[in-house]
Amino acid sequence: MIKRTNQLLFRVSDDELKKIEEKMNSLGFRNREAYIRKMVLDGYCIRLDLKDLRELTKQMHAVGNNLNQYARWANESGHVHQQDMQDIRAKFNRIYEYEKRILGSLQGLS
Repeated sequence: MIKRTNQLLFRVSDDELKKIEEKMNSLGFRNREAYIRKMVLDGYCIRLDLKDLRELTKQMHAVGNNLNQYARWANESGHVHQQDMQDIRAKFNRIYEYEKRILGSLQGLS
Protein backbone atom coordinates (compact mmCIF):
# COMPACT_ATOMS: atom_id res chain seq x y z
CA MET A 1 0.00 0.00 0.00
CA ILE A 2 1.35 3.38 -1.00
CA LYS A 3 1.42 5.91 1.80
CA ARG A 4 0.63 9.37 0.46
CA THR A 5 1.66 12.01 2.96
CA ASN A 6 2.05 15.04 0.70
CA GLN A 7 -0.85 17.18 -0.38
CA LEU A 8 -1.08 19.40 -3.47
CA LEU A 9 -3.63 22.19 -3.48
CA PHE A 10 -4.60 24.23 -6.50
CA ARG A 11 -7.64 26.09 -7.74
CA VAL A 12 -9.59 25.74 -10.96
CA SER A 13 -12.42 27.73 -12.49
CA ASP A 14 -15.94 26.36 -12.81
CA ASP A 15 -15.35 25.71 -16.52
CA GLU A 16 -12.07 23.93 -15.85
CA LEU A 17 -13.68 21.77 -13.17
CA LYS A 18 -16.47 20.86 -15.57
CA LYS A 19 -13.94 19.84 -18.25
CA ILE A 20 -11.93 17.83 -15.74
CA GLU A 21 -15.04 15.97 -14.59
CA GLU A 22 -16.20 15.35 -18.17
CA LYS A 23 -12.84 13.85 -19.13
CA MET A 24 -12.66 11.91 -15.89
CA ASN A 25 -16.13 10.42 -16.44
CA SER A 26 -15.49 9.63 -20.11
CA LEU A 27 -12.48 7.53 -19.05
CA GLY A 28 -14.42 5.72 -16.35
CA PHE A 29 -12.70 7.29 -13.35
CA ARG A 30 -14.88 7.66 -10.27
CA ASN A 31 -12.18 9.19 -8.10
CA ARG A 32 -11.07 12.71 -9.07
CA GLU A 33 -7.86 12.45 -7.06
CA ALA A 34 -6.86 9.24 -8.84
CA TYR A 35 -7.64 10.77 -12.24
CA ILE A 36 -5.62 13.93 -11.58
CA ARG A 37 -2.70 11.91 -10.16
CA LYS A 38 -2.71 9.68 -13.25
CA MET A 39 -2.76 12.69 -15.58
CA VAL A 40 0.02 14.50 -13.71
CA LEU A 41 2.31 11.46 -13.52
CA ASP A 42 1.67 9.90 -16.94
CA GLY A 43 0.40 12.84 -18.97
CA TYR A 44 -2.54 10.95 -20.43
CA CYS A 45 -5.19 8.36 -19.70
CA ILE A 46 -6.50 5.85 -22.21
CA ARG A 47 -9.67 3.85 -22.02
CA LEU A 48 -9.72 1.04 -24.53
CA ASP A 49 -12.93 -0.15 -26.14
CA LEU A 50 -12.34 -3.89 -26.25
CA LYS A 51 -15.61 -4.77 -28.02
CA ASP A 52 -13.78 -5.73 -31.23
CA LEU A 53 -11.23 -7.77 -29.30
CA ARG A 54 -14.01 -9.70 -27.54
CA GLU A 55 -15.67 -10.35 -30.91
CA LEU A 56 -12.34 -11.52 -32.36
CA THR A 57 -11.92 -13.96 -29.48
CA LYS A 58 -15.47 -15.23 -29.98
CA GLN A 59 -14.83 -15.78 -33.70
CA MET A 60 -11.56 -17.59 -32.99
CA HIS A 61 -13.32 -19.95 -30.58
CA ALA A 62 -15.97 -20.66 -33.20
CA VAL A 63 -13.36 -21.45 -35.85
CA GLY A 64 -11.47 -23.67 -33.42
CA ASN A 65 -14.63 -25.59 -32.59
CA ASN A 66 -15.46 -25.98 -36.28
CA LEU A 67 -11.95 -27.15 -37.11
CA ASN A 68 -12.22 -29.83 -34.44
CA GLN A 69 -15.53 -30.99 -35.90
CA TYR A 70 -14.15 -31.00 -39.45
CA ALA A 71 -11.04 -32.92 -38.35
CA ARG A 72 -13.21 -35.50 -36.58
CA TRP A 73 -15.38 -35.86 -39.69
CA ALA A 74 -12.32 -36.12 -41.98
CA ASN A 75 -10.79 -38.82 -39.76
CA GLU A 76 -14.04 -40.81 -39.70
CA SER A 77 -14.99 -40.44 -43.36
CA GLY A 78 -11.59 -40.01 -45.00
CA HIS A 79 -12.55 -36.82 -46.89
CA VAL A 80 -13.46 -33.16 -46.40
CA HIS A 81 -16.41 -31.36 -48.00
CA GLN A 82 -15.68 -28.32 -50.16
CA GLN A 83 -18.44 -26.37 -48.37
CA ASP A 84 -16.70 -26.97 -45.04
CA MET A 85 -13.47 -25.50 -46.42
CA GLN A 86 -15.32 -22.45 -47.75
CA ASP A 87 -16.96 -21.99 -44.34
CA ILE A 88 -13.54 -22.03 -42.63
CA ARG A 89 -12.14 -19.52 -45.15
CA ALA A 90 -15.10 -17.16 -44.59
CA LYS A 91 -14.64 -17.31 -40.81
CA PHE A 92 -10.90 -16.69 -41.09
CA ASN A 93 -11.64 -13.67 -43.31
CA ARG A 94 -14.01 -12.32 -40.63
CA ILE A 95 -11.30 -12.79 -38.00
CA TYR A 96 -8.80 -11.03 -40.24
CA GLU A 97 -11.15 -8.03 -40.63
CA TYR A 98 -11.59 -7.77 -36.84
CA GLU A 99 -7.83 -8.01 -36.39
CA LYS A 100 -7.24 -5.19 -38.91
CA ARG A 101 -9.81 -3.00 -37.13
CA ILE A 102 -8.20 -3.61 -33.73
CA LEU A 103 -4.68 -2.97 -34.99
CA GLY A 104 -5.81 0.20 -36.74
CA SER A 105 -7.35 1.46 -33.50
CA LEU A 106 -4.20 0.69 -31.54
CA GLN A 107 -1.97 2.44 -34.08
CA GLY A 108 -3.94 5.64 -33.45
CA LEU A 109 -2.82 5.62 -29.80
CA SER A 110 0.82 6.47 -30.49
